[in-house]
Amino acid sequence: MDSAVSSPFLRSVVEAVRVRHYRIRTEKAYIDWIKRFIFFHDKRHPAKMGGVEVGIFLTDLAMNRQVSPST
Repeated sequence: MDSAVSSPFLRSVVEAVRVRHYRIRTEKAYIDWIKRFIFFHDKRHPAKMGGVEVGIFLTDLAMNRQVSPST
């Protein structure tokens, strides 16, 4: 397990990704995007958020951060 991941939530994500045998780069990308999502929403726990928050985050990425909507 990656020692750089200290959050129990993120550790569970790492475990889930590793069980599925995803590449390490994919794992790191998932963790990075999840962290961005959490910090964007003022460190709220993902379990307390839903589709509305995902939509707000994705809209911000597309409108304000020039991330392609297809990404």
